Amino acid sequence: MPRAALAGSSIAVLAVLALGACSSPSPADPSTTDRPSGEITVYNAQHESMTQAWVDAFTAETGIQVTMRQGDDTEMSNQIIQEGSASPADVFITENSPAMTQVENAGLLAGLDQDIIDQVPAQYRPSSNEWTGVAARSTVFVYNPELLSEKDLPKSLLDLADPEWKGKWGASPSGADFQAIVSAVLETTGEAETARWLKGMKENATAYQGNGAVLKAVNAGEIAGGVIYHYYYYGDQAKTGENSGNVKQHYFKNQDPGAFVSISGGGVLKSSDNPAAAQAFLKFITGKSGQTLLATGTDFEYPVASGVAAHDGLVPLDELQPPSIDPAKLNSEKVFELMVAAGLL
Repeated sequence: MPRAALAGSSIAVLAVLALGACSSPSPADPSTTDRPSGEITVYNAQHESMTQAWVDAFTAETGIQVTMRQGDDTEMSNQIIQEGSASPADVFITENSPAMTQVENAGLLAGLDQDIIDQVPAQYRPSSNEWTGVAARSTVFVYNPELLSEKDLPKSLLDLADPEWKGKWGASPSGADFQAIVSAVLETTGEAETARWLKGMKENATAYQGNGAVLKAVNAGEIAGGVIYHYYYYGDQAKTGENSGNVKQHYFKNQDPGAFVSISGGGVLKSSDNPAAAQAFLKFITGKSGQTLLATGTDFEYPVASGVAAHDGLVPLDELQPPSIDPAKLNSEKVFELMVAAGLL
């Protein structure tokens, strides 16, 4: 073949190859491959402001729209159980773990992706790994130093059932927070001791509606002390301090039932129409960004995942020495039964 013909043939081949290279699809951007999209519904029993901050940041990062339905722990767990497989919820978030365990025991959780589990240390999630911790709050005894000296503080939460504490302390027995604390007493001491302690509480304690009311009563000198969660004190101190100016905190520590750290839970429901996006939401809030939002916000709860440190001023979780409790074993039904029998509910 003449050289001119060979050259023309070569040019034609190169042109075809170039055209093929231009028309073939380029490799997919790994940052957009298989990313979830769409929308999810979150049944939220956590602090609304905290979860809203998570929702806003998650939507900004992923484009996934989130509808949030707000309620308390028991209200939300009972609603999910009633709705069953027809529930519109994709994700459930709680303040305390017993409500999540109720839903788990009803067989309504889908379990978690391994990358979520890997972000959360074992002590802040259930042994079943059907759900995970997303935050934590510590039990604390707040007291008025004008009415109670440091040397006279109770050495154990269980001491508050003794006769010398009659009329000296208060709590909010109707709240999910306090009932979670009782669930820790039940898990660590057994049914008989819990019943005895609740009987002593009925005789000794003043009942209030809400932990904030307990804090306010201690501050005003209505009672010498009260059992609440730590963040009520810190939240008030960060504002005006008007309900905590005369209050100090006492941590029981030493694996005492009163050193209980309650885990706020997050789980994906089997009913989810968008499980990939639901898993992505829990991965976000247990990830560095979500936990940092918690640590730097105004809720003063503890982050539990991705190595994020707690808010400045909080006693570090590793210093609280809580009892070792599998949150999957906390029994809210038995707690309710025992508290009714004691006349507290």
